[in-house]
Amino acid sequence: MGLLEFDKLPINTLVGADWDTFKKVTDRQNIDKEYRNKYYLTKGVCRLLSLLNPIEEKYYRKLADKPLEADPLFILGHWRSGTTFVHNVLACDKHFGYTTTYQTVFPHLMLWGQPFFKKNMSFLMPDKRPTDNMELKVDLPQEEEFALSNMLPYSYYNFWFFPQRMLEYCDRYLTFDAITEQEREVFKKTFMKLVKISLWNTQGAQFLSKNPPHTGRIKTLLEMFPNAKFIYLKRNPYTVFESTRSFFTNTIKPLKLQNISNEELEHNFVEVYKRLFYKYQEQKHLIPKGNLVEIKFEDFEKDAFAMTEDIYNKLNLSSFNESKPYIEKYLDKKKGYKKNQYKYEDKTIRVVEENWGMALKEWGYDL
Repeated sequence: MGLLEFDKLPINTLVGADWDTFKKVTDRQNIDKEYRNKYYLTKGVCRLLSLLNPIEEKYYRKLADKPLEADPLFILGHWRSGTTFVHNVLACDKHFGYTTTYQTVFPHLMLWGQPFFKKNMSFLMPDKRPTDNMELKVDLPQEEEFALSNMLPYSYYNFWFFPQRMLEYCDRYLTFDAITEQEREVFKKTFMKLVKISLWNTQGAQFLSKNPPHTGRIKTLLEMFPNAKFIYLKRNPYTVFESTRSFFTNTIKPLKLQNISNEELEHNFVEVYKRLFYKYQEQKHLIPKGNLVEIKFEDFEKDAFAMTEDIYNKLNLSSFNESKPYIEKYLDKKKGYKKNQYKYEDKTIRVVEENWGMALKEWGYDL
């Protein structure tokens, strides 16, 4: 078990940001009194670690001009739609490279010094996620938005620190509706850097992305990677509501630097779900024919192996036979895993039907 408990972390993940990103993310923000010690400790450690960034940049020059062997495979879907499970299954394929948990916290300490910092992070970090008991280890696959939030100031995950601005960050950095062209170009350059370092680190030939915020960025992703492939996960909206409420209210505790009520947080993620749903519906036609697979997570859960093989066939991925034993081994380990069971409250049913009825209708879900 890690030395620290997740909800009692003395610093937050901005500790791994470069100094310019930290300053721009926190500049003129309202930091509530009870989080100021956490803020100042995070700021101090970040400032010290940022002194090492020039060494990282020197090493990155060797990777910067290296072309990608293949455009990435993106796993999309709203939070709590099963993206983590699908990501972990596909990451068994050694053809793929991915962002690790260590990299999401310390993206500027990857190309040198990683063994030292990773050992210390492994000693300190909790062993499981607080909401669903999914395993946490420094080298396991992780969603790259946490890394991006430490690499540039234009990340939707700024809301973890400043949740009162959640809907503003949604429009600017999730759906890109209010982003400036200059900010979007910085995002594209930074994301490409992350992809190249991730592939180097995990020795993959094709980047495997699991990142719910990318669901609102299909147009930009296709500008960068015209032949990218996509998996879009649907899940029962009633379950997603309950699971998202639990995930957000627990995960935000060690990260936030300002207060937000559970009621306001719930209102915000209900609204974000709608905006993300419609943005995906608006942009998915841009994906070239044959490069998109849409699946229900409930179907994937029933027979993950067969569904994975079907995904490989539909997306014309060629490495399934080589990866079969590794996928089977991982799925055997997951047998007996007890996921959270949700009993839908009357309020949940009402909120979902009043706000997410479009998903119920589009995907054919009901009670």
